[in-house]
Amino acid sequence: MDKLEQFLTRAEGVLARLEAMLPPAAPEINWSAAMAFRWRKKQGRGFLQPVAHVSEITLDDLQNIERQKGLIEQNTRQFVRGEPANNVLLTGARGTGKSSLIKACLNQYASEGLRLIEVDKDDLVDLGDIVDLISQRPERFVVFCDDLSFEDGESGYKALKVALDGSVAAQSDNVLIYATSNRRHLLPEYMKDNESYRHTEDGEIHPGEVIEEKISLSERFGLWVSFYPFKQDDYLTIVSHWLQHFGVPADETESARHDALIWALERGSRSGRVAFQFARDWAGKQRGASHAS
Repeated sequence: MDKLEQFLTRAEGVLARLEAMLPPAAPEINWSAAMAFRWRKKQGRGFLQPVAHVSEITLDDLQNIERQKGLIEQNTRQFVRGEPANNVLLTGARGTGKSSLIKACLNQYASEGLRLIEVDKDDLVDLGDIVDLISQRPERFVVFCDDLSFEDGESGYKALKVALDGSVAAQSDNVLIYATSNRRHLLPEYMKDNESYRHTEDGEIHPGEVIEEKISLSERFGLWVSFYPFKQDDYLTIVSHWLQHFGVPADETESARHDALIWALERGSRSGRVAFQFARDWAGKQRGASHAS
């Protein structure tokens, strides 16, 4: 009996050590707790983490990108209402509202069942698991990949191609992928790539395998939306909007124009992001000065 007790004690110790080595069980998802989630990993196991505080930006906050806003909002509206819609690639100048537009669409349509899942580039290999996890849910999910670009040979590149349009399984009806990037084709493009082009006798040019491979990912997105740097007047309009958002009276925003232009010059950009940062700084200083007086 003593030997049996010793054996059981040792066995319990071994089991306890094995349990400590196993990854923890994924936490149960409270789908009503949030309208946005992040895909996270702990000890090799992925799970959806609710985002407690989502950006409150609205479509009306986004100025001077009316065409882009119309395209993304229309596609999102179709998706939320069960109509055919496309995966979207938003490319172009930094700070022009690509990511903010996706967040604004979430705020616009969350009440109709839209949800967002943010996935880092390094976790794109888990896209299949994420889709399986949400495919039977009644909500409509946008998988959001921000500031996306790949270097040659990265594993997430192939996983994204498969998720977009490369698997034997049909894409889930309640999932779309929205990605933003500063690169139109998501991969670096080199001068040597042009050497793969073929020229026919009649002068026609055909891209080689290297170029075809680099284009093959971006063209799997059904909707391409390009963003461009803002002109000076556009930038100042955005500054004025955000100043009023921070409580600066409309008749006082004119006095901020000179400072706003210097702010943009120092940063080498007249983007919407720079306009927002200036407005926050200027409005904060004005409030501080009024309180001090």
